Amino acid sequence: MASASVAGLVGVGALLHAGPGLPGVYPLGMYVVPALHGRGRSGHVALTFDDGPDPASTPKFLAELDRLDWRATFFMLGTMARKAPGLVAEVVAAGHEIAVHGDEHRNMLRRSPWSARADIQRCRDTLAELAGREPVFFRPPFGTLAFGAFWGARRAGLTTVLWTNWGRDWRDESSPEIVTEELLARDIDGGTLLLHDSDCQSDPGSWRNALGSLPLLAEAFAARDLTVGPLRDHGLRGSRITSDV
Repeated sequence: MASASVAGLVGVGALLHAGPGLPGVYPLGMYVVPALHGRGRSGHVALTFDDGPDPASTPKFLAELDRLDWRATFFMLGTMARKAPGLVAEVVAAGHEIAVHGDEHRNMLRRSPWSARADIQRCRDTLAELAGREPVFFRPPFGTLAFGAFWGARRAGLTTVLWTNWGRDWRDESSPEIVTEELLARDIDGGTLLLHDSDCQSDPGSWRNALGSLPLLAEAFAARDLTVGPLRDHGLRGSRITSDV
């Protein structure tokens, strides 16, 4: 009987820990909580990048985005930001939005709620100090949600956003054409796109797949009469405007 009770408590604890992540499961969550997945206003596409800032690749994305006259949201890692503090400010100065991706790139399901909260807060504080403005959005590493991730983001004043379309650009066997095809495979109007401006968590050099997909996406969006911008302009319910610290 005692062992059954312990097993029951462990089961309840696991459900409380992982249960909040269920709305993040695609495709069901897209219909239940569209704002969580980044479904925004019609006619607009939110462009987002994860895992930077990276001195080896992020400046090349900034140059290409400037050429296309696009602005985007960069979900940054605190560990990467502290290695390239000037690059954080450079991203902001170019008109882009910074957001929290966690201090370390670790699965939130493998963290305690207190560890997750501390990780998110440290990244948030790092970015706010380096950028001179408060980030608004949070995306957990791997897009994996857990109670601690929701709790930590809420306590840090952040809105959690995943994505509607990914390019799976992190694979060595991918290419700009494949990334573009992957991104356009799902309904793109009002969607949030996931790409990576760093290969610090993926195959070496894979960021080139994302970079090369941008002009191809520009052609596709022009044909569909879609505008491109950061999450702050995406009309997400419950989001707020980024403010200076």
